[in-house]
Amino acid sequence: MSDPLADMVTLLQPVARHSKFVSGAGTWRVKRQETGQPFYCVVVEGSSRLSTEDVQIILREGDFILIPAAHSFTMSSLDDGLSPGIDPLTVTMLADETRHGDPESVPSARLLVGHFAFGSPDAALLVSLLPRIIHIRGDSRLSAIVQLVTDEARAERPGKNMILARLLEVLLVEALRSNAGDKAPLGILRGLSDARLSLAIRRLHENPAREWTVEQLAGEAALSRSAFFNRFRRAVGLAPMEYLISWRMALAKNLLRHDEIGIQEIAERVGYGSASAFSTAFTRFVGLPPSRYAEQARTV
Repeated sequence: MSDPLADMVTLLQPVARHSKFVSGAGTWRVKRQETGQPFYCVVVEGSSRLSTEDVQIILREGDFILIPAAHSFTMSSLDDGLSPGIDPLTVTMLADETRHGDPESVPSARLLVGHFAFGSPDAALLVSLLPRIIHIRGDSRLSAIVQLVTDEARAERPGKNMILARLLEVLLVEALRSNAGDKAPLGILRGLSDARLSLAIRRLHENPAREWTVEQLAGEAALSRSAFFNRFRRAVGLAPMEYLISWRMALAKNLLRHDEIGIQEIAERVGYGSASAFSTAFTRFVGLPPSRYAEQARTV
């Protein structure tokens, strides 16, 4: 059977940007206004606080944070008092790391932070199915993978970009599946953690071109139509057919970036009997006809 999580990460096409070690000492604070790119952090030593508009998380040694689409957030010390004569926003470049707060004090936290990008033309849609923040505590596997990513990013070895792309895919899959379970936030992870829904989602990914109906998907999940529909929407946040169309269009966008694949073949691969039917559906969903979208995608 298909692996929907691996399918999604592969389609996201993660690309390495940069990573670095940072530390904080005394009272320190870092404010970030990001552009929606993925951000990750591993707490190597000590503790700190991550704050967004609606959540605060105390991070301890060994914790891992992944924000699939980072915008505004603050990282700070747990001490809310002021260090005498030191601006909490002070930044000092040391030999092996970036120091925030007091450059002379013993660090209260040392973090490995990094950014990467998604190359997928449909990244926003796929990211919307993921949790807003993934917080994992005490996972040595993730820490080891992040260390490999950092080491590879800093080195200049043959095949660097290929290795980084594969490592980032592994990092994403490991982080996402570590966050799965019945307490996972609304989205694909919660859907896959439901044994019944997972069967239907896997079948859908295995054969997206099939003329699926809600009844057929419900049959895969061994549920009645109404029970399946309501359970799917509560877990994933989309109705089953909305999810199917979204996944088909994500696949189509990716295929349209390749010159050697024609519109008719793409239509058949994503479940449409004719190029005209696919064009109508694609235009309604994306706002551009497939041919126009392909021209724009190939010039980027």
